[in-house]
Amino acid sequence: MNAETMKKTASKRTRVSANELRTSRRPKGSVAPDEMRDLYQFDYTKARPNRFASRLAGGGAIAVVLDADVAKVFSSSEVVNTFLRSAIEAMPPGEKSKKKRTS
Repeated sequence: MNAETMKKTASKRTRVSANELRTSRRPKGSVAPDEMRDLYQFDYTKARPNRFASRLAGGGAIAVVLDADVAKVFSSSEVVNTFLRSAIEAMPPGEKSKKKRTS
């Protein structure tokens, strides 16, 4: 091909955005990432048991979610529990006996 033929060929091409390429390459019958499928098939033969279940089931533990800034301060659940126990001991006697929240 000479330079003139290459210019003519290049001018005939249309520009395609990256988004159009991604959507055009999706196989037929697939679902866009932001859409829910009607049915999901899970292969339970590949499932593994929950390795944390024994920690929660035996001792009547309650899961609490810490904010990111608070979680940075504590390195483990033992450190959190130690701190909370010391805070409970420092509370005035009337504060300790208040009813638990239901929600």
